[in-house]
Amino acid sequence: MKKLCLLLGLILVSATTVAIDGDPEAGKTKSVTCAACHGSDGNSAIPLNPKIAGQHAGYIYKQLTEYKLASQTGGKEGRNNAVMNGMVAALSDQDKKDLAAYFSSQDTKIGSAPEDAIAAGEALYRGGDAERGITSCMACHGPAGEGMNLAGFPVLSGQHAQYTAQQLKMFRSGDRHNDLNGMMRDIAVKLTDKDIEVLSAYLEGLY
Repeated sequence: MKKLCLLLGLILVSATTVAIDGDPEAGKTKSVTCAACHGSDGNSAIPLNPKIAGQHAGYIYKQLTEYKLASQTGGKEGRNNAVMNGMVAALSDQDKKDLAAYFSSQDTKIGSAPEDAIAAGEALYRGGDAERGITSCMACHGPAGEGMNLAGFPVLSGQHAQYTAQQLKMFRSGDRHNDLNGMMRDIAVKLTDKDIEVLSAYLEGLY
């Protein structure tokens, strides 16, 4: 599976990433309206709002682009979120690049994983579950949850457990569908609520 993810990443590079020639200083100025939900440096203090500090610039740009697409299509295309659709509606392409450059340049504040979730979360993250057809998360997101920038796979380490769990459940239900070739939906549909709970908790302390 690791080789498959790498191959898919190489094949899909041109379709999933762009040259992010943003200006971090300009992005910092433009990020003032983002601070209420994501923190001034992208380290959100609100568990249901994602930490975006240290996230790959290409991934941030892609999400902003898809939120804007959703705002333009009434949620029929892109990534639909009532709050974010409104926030990005007036952003120019350069605004998105500047914001992506700024937040990606910040350091992620790693949380901690509860002791009772580490063993099960680590086993699933690193080894998957062959009997259920669940591939290793590590194959695409890396041993430390650092993701793959060129392939478009996001950083997962340090993310709020509540936010990660919410997104996995949305992939599982199909409410979120902006993943590459449906890869996350194919995996999430096989995860139980308990799987999602331990994975999300484990990732918050992974680095």
